[in-house]
Amino acid sequence: MLRIPLPAALVEQARAYASGEMTPVEPRNAATVVLMRPSTGTADGPEVYLLRRQASMAFAAGMCVFPGGGVDPRDFDHAVAWAGPSPASWAEKLGTDEATARALVCAAVRETFEESGVLLAGTSPSSVVEDTTGDDWEADRLALEGRSLSFTDFLEQRGLVLRADLLGAWSAWLTPVFEPRRYRTWFFAAALPAGQLTRDVSTESSSVTWMGALDAASAVDAGELLMLPPTYLTCLEVGLHASPRDVLAAAAARPPLEMFMPEVEGAGDSASLSIPERLRTLVEQRLS
Repeated sequence: MLRIPLPAALVEQARAYASGEMTPVEPRNAATVVLMRPSTGTADGPEVYLLRRQASMAFAAGMCVFPGGGVDPRDFDHAVAWAGPSPASWAEKLGTDEATARALVCAAVRETFEESGVLLAGTSPSSVVEDTTGDDWEADRLALEGRSLSFTDFLEQRGLVLRADLLGAWSAWLTPVFEPRRYRTWFFAAALPAGQLTRDVSTESSSVTWMGALDAASAVDAGELLMLPPTYLTCLEVGLHASPRDVLAAAAARPPLEMFMPEVEGAGDSASLSIPERLRTLVEQRLS
């Protein structure tokens, strides 16, 4: 995965965008969450929750992804019940403005609940919901997914506060200019709260699974799973740590995130997509 080969037609398309002959699509802001739990089997390091996207999806069809999605306009609501680091603190960590940071954190928590049934919220700044499997929770999840219920109203009706402190900022990726659908995606990390269970509820996925982070990367190497480069590389990084707690500690120690956009390197048969410099040694060691 250090070198990501590209078809010649795609290379030419990328060159056309780089030269200004074609205009890139304006990217949409999005958030995704690396939901983790301690290993329950023989895997080393944390297990991660993966969804295999429906083959009919317009973006990343058939790919294994983490829960997440685009920012909704209502994610910017200043009235959302909030506990943990302030939106201003998140803005510094995410490398963006305060309003966008607030929306990204809200989107991360909302999308995780919509796509896995896991809710990073509690009745107080020190509590977390223990069970979201009841029919009433499912009705709210569907209402959120269908946009008939806002996240702010959902929390208020249940007397809950968003637990921003349960998230860690991990990385930020911008879809290459030559893609027809583009996203600025901030990757967060979170541990599965005690007592909560993931559920196969996402309408955008054909299957879901828990898998060791490094096992998932190995499955991609073996051609058994498909992943976009950011997901694959995140699995490699997360798999370096012994537990979800260690991953979150590493996230807390990271400098403010910088958005990385893969670009075409080389030409002809040697053309490939670039990866962040910090990951090159990690991938080289894996390939050696």
